[in-house]
Amino acid sequence: MLVLSRLSKTLFLIAFAALILLGTTIPLTVHAQGNAHMHRTDHGKLGSTMANDASTSSPYVGQQHRPIKSLSAKDMAELQKGGGWGLAKAAELNGVPGPAHLLELSDQIPLSSDQHAAITALYADMKENAIIAGNRLIEAEIALDTAFKSGDLTAEELEGLINTITQSLGRLRFVHLSTHLKTPEILSPDQTARYNSLRGYDG
Repeated sequence: MLVLSRLSKTLFLIAFAALILLGTTIPLTVHAQGNAHMHRTDHGKLGSTMANDASTSSPYVGQQHRPIKSLSAKDMAELQKGGGWGLAKAAELNGVPGPAHLLELSDQIPLSSDQHAAITALYADMKENAIIAGNRLIEAEIALDTAFKSGDLTAEELEGLINTITQSLGRLRFVHLSTHLKTPEILSPDQTARYNSLRGYDG
């Protein structure tokens, strides 16, 4: 009887422990299922957000009304007046001055009367050639726009139009950069250093 009593007590304890273990496992399973459902829901929201992002407006909206799609009104004005259009950065940012800014800073550099006259002549020549090259670039971009509007542009024709644009842009860049090449002959090293300091390039 004593043995059976002890055995019954042992079985009771095992069964009780099993019930406790089962009770803790079931909530964990439900919790895990809930998390899985939550993750699926989150992924659904993420997919929806990505879809919404994909359908947002193009950053080019409004530019479809430009006379020349690849050039803004500001770009065209800069080209038509012979402006630099950022094409001389390779020279400017490597310490080789351009005539336009030299004339602007002539009193602070300072330039002698002979230097001022030489740089003025250099600038006038550059501007004349830059206007010619800039207008050619504009004409080439107009031709590209017109060809796309026609709806029957071929790959061969496109290649020719792009080559014309590339050549026009290359010529314009050469006009600006080759002018920068000539300024060190007119300036002293100290004047060049002063120019770069005034332009903020010595920092």
